[in-house]
Amino acid sequence: MRNAFRSLIAATVATTALVAAGAAQAEDVKLGFLGGFTGPIESLVPPIFDAAKLAVDHVNAQGGILDGQLSIVSADSTCIDATAASNAADRMVNAENVTALVGPLCSGETIAAANSAAIPGNVVIVSPSATSPAVTAVQDNDLLFRTTPSDAYSGEVLAKILKAKGHDTIAVTYVNNDYGKGYADALKSSFEALGGTVAANEAHEDGKADYRAEIGSLASSGADMLVVLAYVDGSGQTIVRQALESGDFANFAGGDGMVGDSLVTAIGEGKLDGFIGTKIGRAETPGTSLYADLAKAGGIDPEASFGPQSYDAAFLLALAIQKNGSAGREGLSAALREVASAPGEPIYPGEWEKAKKLLAEGTDINYEGASGAQEFDAAGDVPGVIIEMVVEGKGFKEVGEVK
Repeated sequence: MRNAFRSLIAATVATTALVAAGAAQAEDVKLGFLGGFTGPIESLVPPIFDAAKLAVDHVNAQGGILDGQLSIVSADSTCIDATAASNAADRMVNAENVTALVGPLCSGETIAAANSAAIPGNVVIVSPSATSPAVTAVQDNDLLFRTTPSDAYSGEVLAKILKAKGHDTIAVTYVNNDYGKGYADALKSSFEALGGTVAANEAHEDGKADYRAEIGSLASSGADMLVVLAYVDGSGQTIVRQALESGDFANFAGGDGMVGDSLVTAIGEGKLDGFIGTKIGRAETPGTSLYADLAKAGGIDPEASFGPQSYDAAFLLALAIQKNGSAGREGLSAALREVASAPGEPIYPGEWEKAKKLLAEGTDINYEGASGAQEFDAAGDVPGVIIEMVVEGKGFKEVGEVK
């Protein structure tokens, strides 16, 4: 299989020049990408965007889409500002006239972008990282999908990890938005079902300079473990730093929004060793192995949080557009479900030329992605894998999949 991987990479590189030569005459099909390039997850966004661009590169290097090329344009949706997210989505839908959207990345901005612009504009929107259970409940006319599992599952897994490590009483602080509340609710119910005690479960507002009052309230609960469900470059980092400085907590855990090496860089190597985290992972399949090789060849870390899910979102949308036979928006959600679902000939990351040929022949395809199978349920959700993470030295290390 490794030889096949190398051949695919070589073929992709070899055809790029030929594609570029004809691109000037081609009419682009345009995707939009919305992400928090500024704000509390800004250090996590670049590799997520790069993964989506890699999928676009693979399409264009292997013959393009429909009769032309695929392009991707981006806008800053900030993660936490619903108005900014709505404005960015409006520009993509009504000014850039994109066929479909990858992102946004945070849950609240995804819901805002969907309700304000994507759904009214009949635009399919696929988020690689919006994990709140609230996303499932959006009345979306079958336009809102995600390639990452819900935090209803992530909260259950984090509860299992903490109980298994002997933590019986925890305090939880969560950023006051759809992501934070959804994760906190799932964690609380699962932890208590396992016999644990959630001594405090308190919301906080992002963007403050001082959380000492909130930390003091959490510490007064008597819990020895503080679970921070926030963002690594925002309130989460500030809370962890001030809790250490005050001596109120020495043991920490967090969800996927906290898993970034910038946390260790900002607070100091050695100060956070043992910090427990979770991130959305992927099952080991032929598709995930192939993506790892393709990502490395493209200069992308294959383990970057939500990178595989972002690649899948962009590649799936391209497959759906090709299946739909048009750069128009009508019928795209049905085509998306068709290319993502069994039965069909398996298509793996980078196999654009093969997929085009099969679709032209009228053959059903089933994309098996960089993050594993992408079988959408009725709400546009997918199953997933949760990876336990821990801080060691300069950053986070993978412990392994939790089942």
